[in-house]
Amino acid sequence: MRLRAKNLREETEMKTFFALTKRDVKVFFKDKGLFFSSLITPIILLVLYSTFLANVYKKSFRGPDGFEMPDKLLNGLVTGELVSSLLAVTCVTVAFCSNLLMIQDITSGARNDLLVSPIKSPVLSVSYFTATFLSTIIVSLTAAAACFVYTAIKGWYLSFADVTLIISDVVLLTLFGTALSSCVNVFLTTNGQASAVGTIVSAGYGFLCGAYMPIASFSPALRNIIMFLPGSRPQSRAFGRAERTRLAYRRRRGAGGSTQKH
Repeated sequence: MRLRAKNLREETEMKTFFALTKRDVKVFFKDKGLFFSSLITPIILLVLYSTFLANVYKKSFRGPDGFEMPDKLLNGLVTGELVSSLLAVTCVTVAFCSNLLMIQDITSGARNDLLVSPIKSPVLSVSYFTATFLSTIIVSLTAAAACFVYTAIKGWYLSFADVTLIISDVVLLTLFGTALSSCVNVFLTTNGQASAVGTIVSAGYGFLCGAYMPIASFSPALRNIIMFLPGSRPQSRAFGRAERTRLAYRRRRGAGGSTQKH
């Protein structure tokens, strides 16, 4: 009897957990203001790339001697930087915005209403974490698919291994963003505090992960600190892949030029 009662209680807790998680995910996507506010930073990033950042990366890939390469290859390399920057900021900023549901439940009193019912506090907390991860991963993977299509149009240079690593980076960054937002938002109790934190994250994280400016342009001390952040991994991976592609093309051009001379 005790074992049966324990199994019944665990089954009830699992059903409650799934119901709460489903509720949080639905609320996030139904709240248009909350959903679109999570996309402010990626939109700002697109505007920056379309205005001047694309030219900065083109000059960087050409090198100080102005080495010329096909426009399709150059556009593909610059697009890779845009894709990595976009995914790096999306995985974190969307996680912070989707996790604001926890603050809204506190300010509206919905959390107290839920805790009055036979719902344990750990189950409620885990449901917030899981819902934040699911909401963020849906948006991030959709953004990744759109980025792959855009890269194919501009100039595809990624291998299957590169695509696999990018997707794995998206999953890891989403987990990082979910964990970071949960650790920060657990101390917030008002909508004003949540808005302030969201503004700081949206404005500052793009610089910290190297999305607004190349990490190489920072001072060595700041660069070493930034490299500890998981958000800088897509940047360094994309830039490293782009540099290898550029150098390989340069070697082929050099070899072709020497052959023609002989």
